[in-house]
Amino acid sequence: MTQRDDFLKSQKIMRLATTKPDGRPHIVPVWYLYAAKKFYVGTNTKTVKARNVKKDKRVAFCIDIGVNSPDIFGVMGQGNADIILESSRVRKLAKKILYRYFDSLEEKSAVELLNDTDCIIEIIPEKLSVWKY
Repeated sequence: MTQRDDFLKSQKIMRLATTKPDGRPHIVPVWYLYAAKKFYVGTNTKTVKARNVKKDKRVAFCIDIGVNSPDIFGVMGQGNADIILESSRVRKLAKKILYRYFDSLEEKSAVELLNDTDCIIEIIPEKLSVWKY
């Protein structure tokens, strides 16, 4: 596994950019899972990001840390996204995502998020850039 892949698996916040129907960008911080060279983001089909991906599969993203050299490292990329709607797959992936952020899925916030997640945005990166200072 590369330093890039280790980094992507260890970080917690991705900034995800989608395109609104009027062409303007929509950027939002999201929780994610990185596995098998893909990113997975749990959400609800009513969110702006999910609606945007339905209309335009092109996305961009950034995951980074640090504000002072030499501890600045990041990965940004572009790719295509799909919406996963099959309920058993959505629930399985949503649980994997939430386990990264909660000790237990019994916690009230975890239960609420799991119940609200009705789709997964699957991002297949086409271009990745790494930087460090």
